[in-house]
Amino acid sequence: MINSYAGLDDAGVAIAAARAGADVVHNMYGRRLSRIDKGAGDFATAADVEAEKTILGVIRAARPDDAVLGEEGGQQGAADAVRQWLVDPLCGTLNYAVGNMLVAVNVALRDGAAAVADPFSGEVFFTDGETARVRQNGADAQLVPTPATQLVDVNLDPPFPGAPGFRAVDLLAHPGFVERFRPRVVSTTLALAWVAAGKRAAYVTDGGNLSGSVHFAAGIAVCRAAGCVVTGIDGVPIGQAGRGLVVAADAETHGLLMSMIRSRNRT
Repeated sequence: MINSYAGLDDAGVAIAAARAGADVVHNMYGRRLSRIDKGAGDFATAADVEAEKTILGVIRAARPDDAVLGEEGGQQGAADAVRQWLVDPLCGTLNYAVGNMLVAVNVALRDGAAAVADPFSGEVFFTDGETARVRQNGADAQLVPTPATQLVDVNLDPPFPGAPGFRAVDLLAHPGFVERFRPRVVSTTLALAWVAAGKRAAYVTDGGNLSGSVHFAAGIAVCRAAGCVVTGIDGVPIGQAGRGLVVAADAETHGLLMSMIRSRNRT
């Protein structure tokens, strides 16, 4: 049998894997799915598990020697491997389980290519590590961030490691925020890709170091390649010193959000 993935570059592998997972998520939508309890109110569905198996099948066929960290299957291969793929097969499981289509499939090579697939729009937002594009109906277009929408996605899901110094919900009550922006809560990292695409002005979430997170790595990579401003909620580059995530379409929007976050921290 001919391995149709072996000749792909890393961006091609990320796209193919994300699209394959997205096809599974789309095809299983609306079914009564079994749930796997993860504790603390979190769970996976059979769609999460099946999509991850399909994604791993693509990666294994294309890059058999690479390590993989999957949301459902955990670490496969050396955790400190030079080449490691980060896989979130269904970001927005709670949305999906109740019939909401706001979900994403995330596949990223650490510090390299990445793809975020929307199973229902058919869009795949991707980067080769240098440029960022969106593929739909076989055509590619460059991603161009813009703050024009004035829509800012704020992740309000627990846990809240930054509290009491930072709570995302407090940002919504800041007078400057309601004067300049309008909040949205998508509850999936599809919102990160939307910042890169100009569909959102910014995205804000609490958290620890999210640069190596299976949930966020693909979206962060796409946003960086598109030219977005990407930092932690403390304004420093994400990584070991960073906390959470503030991604903005431009420096002005990022600066405004950081001033609001800092002013809430001082109150």
